[in-house]
Amino acid sequence: MRMTSAADWPCCLAGEWRRTGTELAVRSPWDGRLVGRTWLAGPEALETATRAAVEAAPGMARLAAHERAAILRRVSAALAASADDIARTLAAEAGKPLKDARTEVDRARLTFSVAADESLRIGGEFLPLDVAPPGERRFAVTRRVPLGPVAGISPFNFPLNLVAHKLAPAVAAGDPIVLKPATRTPLSALTLARLLVEAGLPPGGVSVLPLDRRDGDRLVTDDRFRLLTFTGSSAVGWDLKARAGRKRVVLELGGNAGLIVDRDAPVDFAVTRLLAGGFGFAGQSCISVQRVFVHADVFDAFAAKVVTGAERLVVGDPLDPATDLGPLITEDDAARTEAWVQEAVAGGATVLTGGRRLGRAGYAPTVLTGVPAGSRVCAEEAFAPVVVLERVDSFEAAIDAVNASRYGLQAGVFTRSLPHALAAFDRLEVGGVIVNDVPSWRIDPMPYGGVKDSGLGREGPRYAIEDMTELRLLVVNQDPA
Repeated sequence: MRMTSAADWPCCLAGEWRRTGTELAVRSPWDGRLVGRTWLAGPEALETATRAAVEAAPGMARLAAHERAAILRRVSAALAASADDIARTLAAEAGKPLKDARTEVDRARLTFSVAADESLRIGGEFLPLDVAPPGERRFAVTRRVPLGPVAGISPFNFPLNLVAHKLAPAVAAGDPIVLKPATRTPLSALTLARLLVEAGLPPGGVSVLPLDRRDGDRLVTDDRFRLLTFTGSSAVGWDLKARAGRKRVVLELGGNAGLIVDRDAPVDFAVTRLLAGGFGFAGQSCISVQRVFVHADVFDAFAAKVVTGAERLVVGDPLDPATDLGPLITEDDAARTEAWVQEAVAGGATVLTGGRRLGRAGYAPTVLTGVPAGSRVCAEEAFAPVVVLERVDSFEAAIDAVNASRYGLQAGVFTRSLPHALAAFDRLEVGGVIVNDVPSWRIDPMPYGGVKDSGLGREGPRYAIEDMTELRLLVVNQDPA
């Protein structure tokens, strides 16, 4: 089914399109214009979707691997065919620059393509059991079987691709899924639901329902769901885990990503990548570069080039192809960023550039130095176009500084020293170390997730499928009495 108009996006309720609950207007964070209209589904719709997922689980589990792969490949092809229209919707609802929105559509296409491939590789192993006398003439095999209904909750910042990282592995694993998208950016998620239905997913295999917080909480506490996969803030994620009961929980949470610039680093390249990794999508990424520790020998030259580059970035209308940074998602987030920067300055920080609001919800690309470690722009997740540069006297001191955080998602290291790269891999308390690039670098097949307050489990289709399936064992006695 095609949406009836550009402004009308019904909910996906077990593969059917419903206008149910309270009308929800989706507005651009850039200028407040109406992007689309959908509905906040209430508890009755959620109950219908949950029952449909439970009823669909046996049929989803019986889908052959080639059938699951074919559905996923059709979605991938549909994303490629409609990339420009989808990117414009994504840019409008999230305030994401159009060039970044196009990249996200291509990433979602890849996510579905990789999930299709992985659905054909879900296997097991043969286990000889004659390691002790009782195991003689016996063997075992394992296989992975679908877990059952999955509950997903996704954030506003990558409303297409992070939804794809929940829907595509669920289909690949043979699990039905009920997903709550962010209420500020639900239209991209509804687009993926439509493409899955059109690709032939069985009825009940997918529901995408915008929900308020109270009704969305039922996804967390309902034991009919076998797994909860959540992407969002650390405070919310750990609270959900505490209330999730017996279901599995995968958490992809926040960060305040650290970057090390060694004394022998390729400075120009590191600056170029920092500008992309720290200010892309106005810093609204869990792995946006936030804290940068630069060796004293190159600090001055590095800082000067970062400031020059930041001042050249264009802040403007997300639908303008020339725009580098759009707005923050809400005016409140712009006000929060302003307050955090002012707090840092009051504590002794220096603003090298930026440090001011722009328009309705924009904030200028901002570079700070001399920031007290306890300031929120260091200690918390800024989720804004704010980068903190600090001078360090040694590589070891930089590692210690990155680790001095309750977060641990990804870290970046620019160095020409193999021993330093290996030391970073050994000592940095993060889920991933990116050498000679920024921590914001991610390609979708790789395992992605964090430690400490940054999460639990890993995303990436192959790794998500492992969480969405159960290991089952068969033991065969070849000499029965």
